[in-house]
Amino acid sequence: MSKPSTSEPCFHCGEPDADGERWSVVIDGKARPMCCPGCKAIAETIIASGLKDYYRHRTELPELSPAEFDDTDLTARDSLTLYDSEAMQRRFVARNQGDDGQAEATFIIDGISCAACAWLIEHRVAQLPGVTQATLNLSNHRLVVRWDYDRIPVSSIAEAIYRLGYKASPFSATEQEEQRAREGKTAIRRLAVAGIGMMQVMMISVPLYVGMAEQYEFFMRMAAMVLTLPVVLYGARPFFDAALRDLRSRHLTMDVPVSLAIALAFCASIWSTFNQGKEVYFDSVCMFTFFLLLGRFLEMRARHRMGQAGNNLLTLLPNVALRVEDGEDQVIASEEIRCGDTLRLKPGHAIPADGVVLEGRSSVDEAALTGEYLPIRKQPGDSLIGGTFNVESPLLMKVTATGAEAQLSTIMRLMDRAQQEKPRVALLADKVASWFVLAVLVISVSVFSFWWLAGNDHAFFIALSVLVVTCPCALSLATPTALTAATATLRERGLLISKGHVLEALNKVNRVVFDKTGTLTQGRLTLEDIIPLARLDSATLQSLAAGLEKHSTHPIARAFRHVRAAEVSGVEQLAGQGIMGVWNHQALRLGRADFAWPQASVPEPDSSLPGQWLLLASDSQPLGWFRLNDSLRRNAAQIVDGLHKRGIQVSLLTGDPGESGPRVAQELGIRDLKSGISPEEKLRTVRQWQQQGDVVLMVGDGINDVPVLAGADIALAVNEASDLAKTNADAMLTNGRLETLLTAFSGAAKTRRIIIQNISWALLYNLIALPVAAAGYVPPWAAAIGMSLSSLLVVTNALRLTRLPGARSEV
Repeated sequence: MSKPSTSEPCFHCGEPDADGERWSVVIDGKARPMCCPGCKAIAETIIASGLKDYYRHRTELPELSPAEFDDTDLTARDSLTLYDSEAMQRRFVARNQGDDGQAEATFIIDGISCAACAWLIEHRVAQLPGVTQATLNLSNHRLVVRWDYDRIPVSSIAEAIYRLGYKASPFSATEQEEQRAREGKTAIRRLAVAGIGMMQVMMISVPLYVGMAEQYEFFMRMAAMVLTLPVVLYGARPFFDAALRDLRSRHLTMDVPVSLAIALAFCASIWSTFNQGKEVYFDSVCMFTFFLLLGRFLEMRARHRMGQAGNNLLTLLPNVALRVEDGEDQVIASEEIRCGDTLRLKPGHAIPADGVVLEGRSSVDEAALTGEYLPIRKQPGDSLIGGTFNVESPLLMKVTATGAEAQLSTIMRLMDRAQQEKPRVALLADKVASWFVLAVLVISVSVFSFWWLAGNDHAFFIALSVLVVTCPCALSLATPTALTAATATLRERGLLISKGHVLEALNKVNRVVFDKTGTLTQGRLTLEDIIPLARLDSATLQSLAAGLEKHSTHPIARAFRHVRAAEVSGVEQLAGQGIMGVWNHQALRLGRADFAWPQASVPEPDSSLPGQWLLLASDSQPLGWFRLNDSLRRNAAQIVDGLHKRGIQVSLLTGDPGESGPRVAQELGIRDLKSGISPEEKLRTVRQWQQQGDVVLMVGDGINDVPVLAGADIALAVNEASDLAKTNADAMLTNGRLETLLTAFSGAAKTRRIIIQNISWALLYNLIALPVAAAGYVPPWAAAIGMSLSSLLVVTNALRLTRLPGARSEV
């Protein structure tokens, strides 16, 4: 493959002298030079989306229009219009299938430095016509926008963000990993420049502090100034860029006081150098910049770590797939998969999209999504989730969803929504932080005025320390880091939180309400007992029953699917009666006793036992009884006992009018039971409890649970729940283990404690540091260390949430 010439223009935007050795993209088998990482990212997105013909058919590069755009703006605007193509939107835009015309897109925002940046972007995007919601997750820099698809194109949303000085890219795991790598390398380079400059300037500053001959002092000061120059111009550039952007948008953030501190200290030291002033603070400028960059670097590493859990999900999807066309296998890129395609899945390979099994039987490992460590059996008609792994045998599948519509992307959006919706304490902290910057500037000016009027020669540097030490970084990070760590950790434990209020409300729950079928029970019939009536043993009876039920779609058939089926022919099903067929020239019947053996009455072995009795008979005699029952979920008793120990009341509401409700309640120790009630009565009961002051958590799975799920303070759907139930749920149990709920209660309590600790520490630190710095006891370099350590302590404290109890799923 030929390498691009460094003298060629950028293949994407036409910018002359593109650095092809540094940035290039392979297009039509040739490495094409790019002028910057932005053009490289856009070109890669175009190629990955199957739009490389864009470069073949374009007739000219964009024309400049000085009245509205400069070179850079026009290139960006031309690239952003590609976001409106259907092929590209398939990767990051999810459209509502209903009549409201709503759509949702996820962007990665580059250039964010603090919570005020997130506030600015959210409010600007929310002002666009048709936009109903814009929420930005400060921990992973993902912006989720919901809008009326017909009122405003995606490119206009991205352009509005670009106008603020930020870059919006379609979210994908690959794109974000590349962005993280770029961000990390740039941060290390800036940190290295600041660190080396700090060490050299400090060495030069030592003789200036201890005293030296006057003819050498000017030379040493000049040397310190020259060494400080790259630290300020390159190392501290992110602070200046962010501050200029904030001033242009008329919105204050923490970068404004930081930039003022660096610029004022550097300029004052230059003035002192050329005017024989008493002191210079080049060393303080370098130390201040270095420790600020170090704090942001460590914060960036922690943020990347917390975002890793979500991105690991999207990296589960394979890059290629086998599409079956006209009986032949064709290797295609995953981006080319379309709904309705037939794909072949080989054993040990990842499933590239959502779909259903057409042919074959195998086991599928869904641990990364559900936390269930045992593979799940799949057969024709069963659903498959993209990103899971086919374990045993080849399968043929039909694709039902890809891209942003796939379940994996849906899980990502639910996680983002949970992290972006802030509890009241978080909203209060953000509001305080936005006003705190203005207060810092006012206080710094007041402190300088006081000491200058008092005749103190160090008035400027005292005010500088106040400006630095009170930056509200820790206050801005106190909540989002804790929420992101908690939601990511609970997802790994098997609880997917989709609404932000869940973690806050769990601490107030004093009543948990369970549905019975599919919630406390498994929601499917299982074989509990076999009683032979003839010479055939239990294994043979199971094999005969499995042979009859092999092709049946009745729920009873699922109880026999794990059994090796006998060869039964002529199978015929009679609705409400049973099923019949032929085995070894003998007629077999399985079902109700009067259907299987109509010649005479055959009494059930023990009618007191729970469940349903089925009789298997041949044309000559009854062969055996089968007892089927909906068994309790694993550890259902443990969850009820754990809730009782926490002082939480447990109730059981079921629409089943039979004896199974009281039996389950007695077996699990649930004293508050209402059986045989309608969905409306369930909702009315929950409303009564809420009027009495109870905070209710409802756990359900079916369509009949949707009203009460919507009415409860917290709605939890189990993994087998209907789609409608999942839509109305605030959280979803993905691993089927009810004991995960106990982990959620523990995690919510710990999250609340850590948020309070973080906010308390941030406020206490500023209350203590402010008067000490205003009194002149804190030099600027020490102020930088204090501010960085304060932010680092908040992030480190939030990372303790990654050590919640419970089994971690393998991701």
